[in-house]
Amino acid sequence: MTAQGLPDDRAALPAQIAQWARELGFGSAGVTGIDLADAEPGLRQWLDAGFHGEMDYMARHGLRRARPAELVPGTLSVVMVTLDYSPTDPQWRERAWQTLAADEQAYVSRYALGRDYHKVVRARLGRLADRMAAQFGAHGHRVFCDSAPVMEVELARRAGLGWRGKHTLLLNREQGSSFFLGTLYTDMPLAPDAPGGDHCGSCERCLQACPTGAIVAPYRLDARRCISYLTIELAGPIPVELRPALGNRIYGCDDCQLVCPWNRYARAAVVPDFAARHGLDTASLAQLFAWTAAQFDERTAGSAIRRIGHERWLRNLAVALGNSGPAGRAAALAALGSRADDPSELVREHVGWAIARLSDSPAGTMVGAAAGQ
Repeated sequence: MTAQGLPDDRAALPAQIAQWARELGFGSAGVTGIDLADAEPGLRQWLDAGFHGEMDYMARHGLRRARPAELVPGTLSVVMVTLDYSPTDPQWRERAWQTLAADEQAYVSRYALGRDYHKVVRARLGRLADRMAAQFGAHGHRVFCDSAPVMEVELARRAGLGWRGKHTLLLNREQGSSFFLGTLYTDMPLAPDAPGGDHCGSCERCLQACPTGAIVAPYRLDARRCISYLTIELAGPIPVELRPALGNRIYGCDDCQLVCPWNRYARAAVVPDFAARHGLDTASLAQLFAWTAAQFDERTAGSAIRRIGHERWLRNLAVALGNSGPAGRAAALAALGSRADDPSELVREHVGWAIARLSDSPAGTMVGAAAGQ
């Protein structure tokens, strides 16, 4: 045994840790080191291009994201895990496309339909860290899930869990990309796994499918145009020129994943936490737009959606209602009219835009009176 209580044969440890991870419900696990120096130029270029938009914390942390030992002093190794979240319905991708085509329905990104993944992944990672401590002795560690300046995709690639797809998400041949990434920094000197290889080939379906053209080149995402950024991270008005492209997407976007051939192999969630709550996978835009602030807080408790708050929720829904087709136009105008005098200036502006958009068409003019416009 080493001084830390680790076996002399450190090469066997990643497989042991991966086995424990699977027992905890993780889809895969791997180990990598902390030297990310060759990833720093790309991170710097992305920030210099302003692709992070209003996510000021990205610029504040800067290259610290690529330097694990600066975030957690003493870190020697990184354990990366995946946790599958796909719906248990084997036809979930087809169902997702059907919802996107039904413009009176609300589309919520599949990862956000259930419980807040941050909490689920971190809790299970904590149990993995405890298992490592019980076997090898106490170790300094911290666990993360989309909650700190960590290059999760790059670390997962180096840990052998897949490759960075052209949409910038991690892809795995057995899991697709419908999984969360979790990170465990530890001061244990673990032997690293071999990195994964790229298997996108010449495919560019994700670039072609992006509704707003946010994937500006293979492996390069301009977050300022990404629907996930616009509906979640952006605090102010959604740029007018991008609003029509949002369609009925009110929280996040899955298009680049839905078209990816590798997601034919996406695994269904093995934990119950990610099952849809409050009918979010079938709810209509008008139903969700009618939620009061109190109802929003109650029904999104324990959900990742809670973080955007009721005001942004209504902003997103107003845009989606404004994108309604002819069949749902009367109901959309009626719903929008109910919040034409909302106390929030942000909500009023988006409601006004949506009403004007619907009323500009002949059909919208005919039903405008039904909404009091």
